[in-house]
Amino acid sequence: MNTPAHLLLGAAAFGRPDRRGTFSAALLGAFAPDISLYLMVAVSIWGMGIPAETVFRELYYSDAWQAVFAVDNSFILWGLALGFSIWRRSAVFTAFCGAAMLHLALDFPLHTHDARQHFWPLTNWVFESPFSYWDNAAYASVVSPIALSMSAGALVIIWSRTKALWLRGVSLVLFLMELMSSGVWRFIF
Repeated sequence: MNTPAHLLLGAAAFGRPDRRGTFSAALLGAFAPDISLYLMVAVSIWGMGIPAETVFRELYYSDAWQAVFAVDNSFILWGLALGFSIWRRSAVFTAFCGAAMLHLALDFPLHTHDARQHFWPLTNWVFESPFSYWDNAAYASVVSPIALSMSAGALVIIWSRTKALWLRGVSLVLFLMELMSSGVWRFIF
């Protein structure tokens, strides 16, 4: 899924306006599995001047990049962190880790050749799904509207839970970003 969809779904599932800090924690947790990608892409393209085509066709698939993705996309590591947060009864840390786990659970069935090592460090195995959120050759024309619908549902949930303008504003901006990005990926790929 696109990152804005992950943020909306994580916030809807784990953000509780009545539990201080959980909405922000859920947003950050939903973003956490993608942060290394954003940082490495930004440094490569804007810091090092590497063409985007090289970044996404070569560096993304390199052993070095995949090793980083294995860590921040590990069901094992995030599961341990979530278990610890529940044991400690930390609403904020549970929202953070729960949103990250939801991110992984939604990514797992929607990545084809670009899949990650979700069970690292136990194994380097990669599940290459027949479905993709971005690749039309792998049913993105079906998956993407479903993801967009889920994002709209998450927006409704967030708005129904809070009257806080900043929460509503952030969630609306995320939905608009998802609306734009889901259409962009289908057009590009």
